[in-house]
Amino acid sequence: MAAALASPTCCCCRRPSLRPSAGRRGRRPVARCALPSSEKRNSFSWKECAISAALSAGLITGAPTSGWSAHASPLEPVIPDVSVLISGPPIKDPGALLRYALPIDNKAVREVQKPLEDITDSLKIAGVRALDSVERNVRQASRALSNGRNLILGGLAESKRANGEELLDKLAVGLDELQRIVEDRNRDAVAPKQKELLQYVGTVEEDMVDGFPYEVPEEYSSMPLLKGRATVDMKVKIKDNPNLEDCVFRIVLDGYNAPVTAGNFLDLVERKFYDGMEIQRSDGFVVQTGDPEGPAEGFIDPSTGKVRTIPLELMVNGDKAPVYGETLEELGRYKAQTKLPFNAFGTMAMARDEFDDNSASSQIFWLLKESELTPSNANILDGRYAVFGYVTDNEDYLADLKVGDVIESIQVVSGLDNLANPSYKIVG
Repeated sequence: MAAALASPTCCCCRRPSLRPSAGRRGRRPVARCALPSSEKRNSFSWKECAISAALSAGLITGAPTSGWSAHASPLEPVIPDVSVLISGPPIKDPGALLRYALPIDNKAVREVQKPLEDITDSLKIAGVRALDSVERNVRQASRALSNGRNLILGGLAESKRANGEELLDKLAVGLDELQRIVEDRNRDAVAPKQKELLQYVGTVEEDMVDGFPYEVPEEYSSMPLLKGRATVDMKVKIKDNPNLEDCVFRIVLDGYNAPVTAGNFLDLVERKFYDGMEIQRSDGFVVQTGDPEGPAEGFIDPSTGKVRTIPLELMVNGDKAPVYGETLEELGRYKAQTKLPFNAFGTMAMARDEFDDNSASSQIFWLLKESELTPSNANILDGRYAVFGYVTDNEDYLADLKVGDVIESIQVVSGLDNLANPSYKIVG
């Protein structure tokens, strides 16, 4: 039996042809879907939301649903009425969520970041009129960078100051290039340049973090801990799908806000635990895997012969360190918002037994529903399950995965040096 809920990044998705979706540019036949993904899946319609609510009701009652695997558990929570969940436009972009989740407090760099992110909304305006709005965004970001450069540099860790200066120079040049793109009315070139500039901003912000900002509680301090961030690529082989052969998803793991959870997963990645494992649940709500063959529902630590479990780990906005072992509801923190919310398509989290907060081991899931259905601080997931990363590239293809598709490999791209206490290095 899989845990109550289970829980990526880049590269290649081979698709001979792809079905069109309302509101999306028609997909051209391609041999491979390469990183970065250039086309995104639309937000779910109200009809889809209603279907999802019906599906989740089936979960709570254990009613059979078409296409579910034997691994699907009847213990997943039911989704409340959709109208209760709509509470405004949350941040849905995984890159933006990761930037805002960094443990920094530098207003100057945020004033550069925000108008660059607003370009996404500007591009929703029809035709070339969008470029007028983009131009205002670019000018605002350029002005913020010029006025705040010294404050941004002052916020950098001393050892990373030189790199920060170089990145800010590249950012300034890139903003000038984006201004020329707008003046040339080249709408198609805006989004790629925006992504490049936000990558510079994100790296500068990461360089503002000087060391790991807090001590993990002693009872968990000997576990594998990710003290920073790491990036992995997950390659999935698709079975019985004429439209999709394989896909590689890029995932950013956030150890600043979930060091125990992200460290546990990265340690299992290095053990090749997930390599060759099938997708075990895919029902339109989540994609889930991590339940090994045999009676155990998690990773058996060869040094103990027992399933290795980790505590529920939640970082709350305004807190200096995560809380452990209890949901926010159990703590009475009903209005608290988690630093890593279930806002993005492809939010990655740990599965666990519904009635045991500290039973997570190896089962992971990716949320498919976007935040109109599960907005931050107004759903049945935030504060109950530990988010520890986001799929940042090719996340829209998660919805194409089916039960029986095989994870060929998960490989670390960067950040392995941030893993403390790695158990995979221990013989046995």
